[in-house]
Amino acid sequence: MADFAQFTASGLTRGAIYALVGMGFAIIYNASNIINFAQGEFVMLGGMLTAFLFTTTGLLPIWLAVPVAIAAATIAGVAFYRLAIEPAQRAGLATLIIITIGGSVLLRGIVEVTLGKREFVFPAFSGESNVQVLGASIASQSLWVLGTLAIVAALLWWFFEKTLFGKAMRATAQSPLAAQLVGIETRHVLLVSFALAAALGALGGVLTTPITLTRYDIGIMLGLKGFAATMLGGLGNPFGALAGGLVLGLVEAFTGGYVSSGYQDAIAFLLILTVLMVRPGGLFGRVAMDRV
Repeated sequence: MADFAQFTASGLTRGAIYALVGMGFAIIYNASNIINFAQGEFVMLGGMLTAFLFTTTGLLPIWLAVPVAIAAATIAGVAFYRLAIEPAQRAGLATLIIITIGGSVLLRGIVEVTLGKREFVFPAFSGESNVQVLGASIASQSLWVLGTLAIVAALLWWFFEKTLFGKAMRATAQSPLAAQLVGIETRHVLLVSFALAAALGALGGVLTTPITLTRYDIGIMLGLKGFAATMLGGLGNPFGALAGGLVLGLVEAFTGGYVSSGYQDAIAFLLILTVLMVRPGGLFGRVAMDRV
């Protein structure tokens, strides 16, 4: 029972990070049909910038370094849209996806040159204490991760359901042309989509760095796992990405715990492939966005 609880806590923690990254993929895809393969780099930016500002240079206290890092990553997301995506919007989707891959390489290279290849870390928000639950020892930082995911999910639901701009984003997702005909400025919707996705990714990087450390190339794998979570839950559904991320994290944790850590990635991706063969739209599919 203690092992089961430990693996569950570990799986939910890593799944929450995948969910934050995956929701960023889903939000951008909803607004533009673009799969933004630079999303993982915003996770890296959040963690690296926080560590640089707080641990490496000591310029800012942790409570100020975190929002500054997330704001900087958000600005980078806006700049990426303005400088790379918006000028090429008339190009085909394949071209736009290649541009996002190029943006990923560029961001990773800039961080590698400026901050180096070494690992960065900063202390857990509540210290290194653990919480005992059903015999499992859960790091306090894991509770921060799970609690933040719950808050983010609630805020996103409120944003999409209750705010005028959120409804405009939903309308753009369902039919960009119809949205334009009723006066919605779809360019602004796309801009906010990239900003929101970058902020979610950076938040994920900030939360996970005290647990896993961070370095310039960590965004590659986190981006792939976030994309896998989105595909598992439903590419056009941010809340499906949340569920997909949690499922993916749990599968990895139980595979690593009961089988072998060497197989956890392979089995996780095999599960996703199996699900997509049965339900090409993922567990929830894009139609779920109609009810968001």
